[in-house]
This record gives sequence, structure tokens and C-alpha cells, in this order.
Amino acid sequence: MDDERVDRLDPVATNPEHYRPVFENERVRVLEYRDEPGTVTTPHDHPDSVMVTLSGFRRRLVAGGRHRDVTLEPGQALWLDAQRHHGENIGDTGTHVLLIELKDAARDGAEAAGTGPAGPGPAD
Repeated sequence: MDDERVDRLDPVATNPEHYRPVFENERVRVLEYRDEPGTVTTPHDHPDSVMVTLSGFRRRLVAGGRHRDVTLEPGQALWLDAQRHHGENIGDTGTHVLLIELKDAARDGAEAAGTGPAGPGPAD
């Protein structure tokens, strides 16, 4: 893990009991996240990411003094803009997700190739 990530409140450093790296290269980092009902994380940052839910769960996400409650089902794939937040499991089941964090080099390469973060755009 590089110093820049630690300075940016890397969730693996701030909440190591919940976030575990499962894959990393120069373009992406994949984190596995697990918790139990009542778990509250400390503030941390995520770059632009895709979240894949492996379980259903309810969470309260807190950012900038505001909160939002979400209920998600297993098997969803969701885009997440870069953000700093902390979360709380407000449901009665554990949370299990994979986060695919995009690195800047990947976005630069996609833009240079004429594709966006979700893949090729419509034909011209």
C-alpha cells in the first residue's frame, strides 16, 4: 500500500478488521468488505468504484454531516462516485460486498482509447 492511499484515509488502513484486499494491479484494486449488525466504520475514502453486493443488507452512510439509509439486495452491481464517508450496519444481517476501486491510470487509458468507465460507448 502506498503512502498516498494512507494519507487519503485508505479503508484497509482505517478499518482493517472489515476491509481486505483480494486483488490489485496498476488499474484496479478489489476489496472485500464484511461486517455484522451494529458495526460502525471510521471515516475513509473510496475512489470511483463499482460495488457488488454478495449479501443483502441495510446501511446508514454518513458524509459531510448528512446521512442516507440504503437497503440493498444480494447480486447488485452499483457505481459509486469517489467519496469520503463512514457507515453503520443498521440491519439485522451482516454486510458482504466486493468493491472494485478504479485507479487514475485506468481512467486515463479509457479516455485515450475513446471509452468511458463502463466500456465502449454507442457506435458513431
